[in-house]
Amino acid sequence: MLNFTVDKDRCIKCGECVEDCPRSIIVFSDEYPSIIPGREGECIRCQHCFAVCSETAVSILGLKPDEAEPLKGNFPDPGKLRTLIKGRRAVRRYLKEPLEWDTISSLLHVVAHAPTGINNRQNLFTVVDDPLVMEKIRQETMAGIIKAVEDKRLPSGLEFYSGLVDAWQAGKDVIFRGAPHLLAVSTPKDGPSPEADTLIALTSFELLAQSMGIGTLWNGLLKWAITAIVPEIRTKIGIPEDHHIGYTMVFGRPDVQYFRTVQRRLDRVNRVSF
Repeated sequence: MLNFTVDKDRCIKCGECVEDCPRSIIVFSDEYPSIIPGREGECIRCQHCFAVCSETAVSILGLKPDEAEPLKGNFPDPGKLRTLIKGRRAVRRYLKEPLEWDTISSLLHVVAHAPTGINNRQNLFTVVDDPLVMEKIRQETMAGIIKAVEDKRLPSGLEFYSGLVDAWQAGKDVIFRGAPHLLAVSTPKDGPSPEADTLIALTSFELLAQSMGIGTLWNGLLKWAITAIVPEIRTKIGIPEDHHIGYTMVFGRPDVQYFRTVQRRLDRVNRVSF
């Protein structure tokens, strides 16, 4: 049930919800907006009608517009957002102190708003919040990689993991970097845009986390390990076989401080003209 309703005392009949519907399934009926009969199943639940109404007159899916956060005056300052994007760093040194679950949960609740293809919203957020669980994953993953090295069965292109094993045995955790937490975002392989959906979610997570002083690291070494070398870890942590893993990210309180943005040149721009 879409439960699309219009508060007639508030509606000014501006037509914004009609014009902004991506599926064009809202029309004026009896002077007020309504869903075209028989087309309810075409709704992608994007909530554009809910968000575009200036008078908080439109509700859908049982949502309460008066309880939604207003946008006016609440967007971040562009200068600070620029600094965040330019100043975010890949953090490879972490404190052992874990984050509180409330902090991680609040991050994920916000990231759940990240866009997905056709608003399919099938991203699965596999998160490790308990450092003891993280340590078990670390030990079992490394044990599996060591066994693969000993048995000479590292996949083609991943032979360099033997060097990561050497570092591990010398006391250096190159793969996990001692981080107390892990996030993997996956989604069904047959979705409309699995690669983009997962990476957009992780990018949103990273920017919000770093704005809160939480360090993050896009961890390709871990992704390749659990997909190509020790796939049983993927199964153990509950990522379905029919899911595409966009990427893995470790995170936690950083044990390093950066003081300025880096300086990069914009060298590759294809400015189109016909």
